[in-house]
Amino acid sequence: MRDSGTVSGRLALRSFTAMAPSRRGFLGGAALAAGAFFMPASLAAQEGPKQGGTLRYGMNDGSQQDTLEPGSWSTVMCGAAFNGALCNNLVELLPDGSLAGDLAESWEGAEGATRWTFILRKGVKFHDGRPFTAEDARQSLLHHMGEESTSGALAIVGQIADIAVEGEDRLVVTLSQGNADFPYLLSDYHLSIFPAKDGGGIDWESGIGTGAFRLESFEPGIAVRLVRNPDYHKPGLPHFDAVEFINIPDSTARLNALLTGEVDVIEDVDIRNVALIEGNQGFKVHRTPSLRHLTFDMNCSVAPFDNPAVRKALKLAIDREDIIAKVFLGEGEAGNDNPVAPIMPLWAETPPPHRYDPEAARALLAEAGIEGLTVDLSTAESAFPGAIEAAVLFREHAAKAGITVNVVQEADDGYWDNVWLKKPFNASDWYGRVTLDWLFATSYTSDSPWNNTGFHNARFDELHGLAQAESDEAVRRAQYAEMQQILHDEGGVITVAFVSWRLAMTENIGHAETGGILPADNHRCAERWWRSDV
Repeated sequence: MRDSGTVSGRLALRSFTAMAPSRRGFLGGAALAAGAFFMPASLAAQEGPKQGGTLRYGMNDGSQQDTLEPGSWSTVMCGAAFNGALCNNLVELLPDGSLAGDLAESWEGAEGATRWTFILRKGVKFHDGRPFTAEDARQSLLHHMGEESTSGALAIVGQIADIAVEGEDRLVVTLSQGNADFPYLLSDYHLSIFPAKDGGGIDWESGIGTGAFRLESFEPGIAVRLVRNPDYHKPGLPHFDAVEFINIPDSTARLNALLTGEVDVIEDVDIRNVALIEGNQGFKVHRTPSLRHLTFDMNCSVAPFDNPAVRKALKLAIDREDIIAKVFLGEGEAGNDNPVAPIMPLWAETPPPHRYDPEAARALLAEAGIEGLTVDLSTAESAFPGAIEAAVLFREHAAKAGITVNVVQEADDGYWDNVWLKKPFNASDWYGRVTLDWLFATSYTSDSPWNNTGFHNARFDELHGLAQAESDEAVRRAQYAEMQQILHDEGGVITVAFVSWRLAMTENIGHAETGGILPADNHRCAERWWRSDV
């Protein structure tokens, strides 16, 4: 599903009221026009929502380093349990990818999209009874700002020049330069709202939010349990009485937990087990088209990956189609070393195709005077489903080009803390971002906090700043196309495949048909799903 057109009108010139279908805001022009290419949200052919019961969700990426501090969240387990169940943002992504208000009822951009005014929802309470105020929202954004910040949302809040409170229900955010995508950025799962402390800062340590569930217990890397918030501000939600997120890194153990009734849902079901699950009465596999891409990332600032010839040779020395056929059993779309999903409106073709060509790879290295290239590729099953098998196949492919790829199998536990962003060549699982500005600012500009490839390109950075503030659709599209071409030609990303979200669950778990473009129904499965057997 690629760009089927644009939505007229710039977001900066309009205001939108949350949860009203006729006034739901889409980004016009070159920004995300969610309704243009995502399937409309509709309920599956099943019984409607019921109240009661517990959701037990088997995750695969919990870490012993997980904390309640929102800037540090880097796993689906944190996103679903803390951002999607314990807390709320000012805005939220609906299952179909469109934007709606949450703790903000409406918003309006002015002054070239540099000044954004958010009207906050009245009557919202934190779990301890404190009323939600504009100062809570202000301090929650300030928490991620500052020179010493290491927050995963740093690229977003780095655009903010000032945050002010006007009256009881208005938050005014002034940006250093215009950004028509800014309201979408506030759906980032790090930007959860916590209560403000007297004198500044936020109280995240107590685990108190405004979300659909209250925290009952949290064992890092093991499990999170939450119970229903009877004072939740969204009428009729949540449906469950309790939710449990349980970390089960091993795919076989996750499958067994589902089939024996220990959990109701498992993340990233092994493709080889799909037929088994679908053949068992009482279970189903749910697939959702997504922005997710699986990669092998090279750090462009570390030898030998600082040599463009090495990066190009490795991109030509991998047979993506072979990996998709053997590891993913055909469920995937080969990437062309551009991290932008083809379903996004601003996706651009990046010629030439990087198809498997071991002889061309060998010739490139010979021309650069490189003989006997040997590299270490760090991977683990928790890096992405099938990562180890994909790496082993890559080793076989590269050998035909005279390249030795040593597959280093790292520990599953702690992979995202000890390998990702640290080892110079590693397997990575990218969930994507809803806008290109957000995607590039998070992972590919020189100052991005999650720059796993160590990529630094002055022209890329320049184009990012220009596109962010550009109001002309054609110009902005051309700028983003050039950025994608730069990543294809010079970047350190080997895009193995784009894949859908694939969950396995018991048939008594009800959910929207689309299931969200980001994991766990855009992290909101706890408040959106229900049991049909209560």
